[in-house]
Amino acid sequence: MENSIKKGFYFKQYQAPNQSPFDKLFEIFKELITYTSGDFDEAISWLRELDKEYKLTDENYTIDDFIEDLKKKGYIKDEVKEDGTSGLGITAKTERAIRQQALDQIFGKLKRSGNGNHKTKYSGSGDEHTGEFREFHFGDSLERISLTESLRNAQINNGVADFMLTENDLVVEDAQYKAQMSTVLMIDISHSMILYGEDRITPAKKVAMALAELITTRYPKDTLDILVFGNDAWPIAIKDLPYLKVGPFHTNTVAGLQLAMDMLRRKRNTNKQIFMITDGKPSCVKERDGSYYMNSNGLDEYIVDKCYTQAQQARKLHIPITTFMIASDPYLQKFVKRFTEANQGKAFYTGLKGLGEMIFEDYETNRKKRIK
Repeated sequence: MENSIKKGFYFKQYQAPNQSPFDKLFEIFKELITYTSGDFDEAISWLRELDKEYKLTDENYTIDDFIEDLKKKGYIKDEVKEDGTSGLGITAKTERAIRQQALDQIFGKLKRSGNGNHKTKYSGSGDEHTGEFREFHFGDSLERISLTESLRNAQINNGVADFMLTENDLVVEDAQYKAQMSTVLMIDISHSMILYGEDRITPAKKVAMALAELITTRYPKDTLDILVFGNDAWPIAIKDLPYLKVGPFHTNTVAGLQLAMDMLRRKRNTNKQIFMITDGKPSCVKERDGSYYMNSNGLDEYIVDKCYTQAQQARKLHIPITTFMIASDPYLQKFVKRFTEANQGKAFYTGLKGLGEMIFEDYETNRKKRIK
C-alpha cells in the first residue's frame, strides 16, 4: 500500500525570535522615544514602568545595563538641557534607527536599490534595463545592442555556413526611464492632532520618518522636504522628525500650501507633488498686515476660499496635491472634495491605521511618469 501524502497546515506553539536582551529593549525604546518626541528621560521612565509590569529584564541584565550599552554603542550622549541641567539625549545614530524602524513597520522590509530609481511605463532609450528585447532603431546606442541575441538572429536568418550580420539582425535590450520626483510632505500640528483622546501626531511622524528613509535609501535621486503647519508654516529637517510636537495652534492650510509651492518652485525635477496629512478644517489665515484671522466654528467661507485659490494655483504649476484626511466628519469631507476638484488631485479619507501603506502606494504610483 502506497503512502498517501497529506496536505494541510501544521500548527505549533509560537516561538519569539531569538533576541539579545539589548535588542529586545532597544525595539521598545525606539517606539517610546517616538511617542515622547525624543525625550530620553520620559522614554526610560516608561520603559521602567513596562519592565515592572511585564518583567522585561532580570538580575543578569537591568535597565541600567541597557542605558550603559546605549552609551557604548553611540545611541545616546551627554547633553545640556534647555533649563541648564545636564542629562542624556539621543544621537543621530538613534534618529536613523527610528526612521528605519518606521520604514519597516509601515512599508515592510523593502530591499534597498543601488540606483534608487523607479521605472516608468515608457520604454525606449531609458536608464534601466527591462530584460526584454526589441529590434534596433537608428539612434540607439551601440552599448544597448545585445550581441548574443543579434548573433542568434543572424544564424537563423542567414545560416551558419554563409554567416552574415546585418542591421535587420540587430536587437537591443529595452530600457525604461527613471522618473525623479520632488515631494513636499505637509504635517498638521494644530492642537486637534492630540485632542479627543486620540494621538494623531505620532502616526503622522512615523509616516514622515518612513517616507524619508524610503526616499533616501531607495530613491536617492528624489527629493523630500517636510513642513509643518499650525498658525504659520515652516520647514523642518528630517533629523528633527522624532522631536516633532503639536502646539496650541489653529490650522493655517493656506500658509502650508504657499510654502510647499515655494519649495517646489526651486526644484529642477519635472515631477512634483504635495502630500498633506491633516485631521481638521482650515481655521486660520494670515492677513497682509501680519494679523491672523481665525475662526474654529464650522467652515469659514473666507478661509476655505483662500484654500481653493491655493489648490488652483498648484494646479497651474502642475503640482498635484494628495490629501490624507484622518477624520471622518461629513462636512470636512465635503470641503476636501471641493479642494481636490480645484486642484485635480487626490484625496483619501482614512483613519490612522493603514495611513502609511496608502501614502507609499500613492507615492509609487505618482512616480510612474515620464520626464518631459
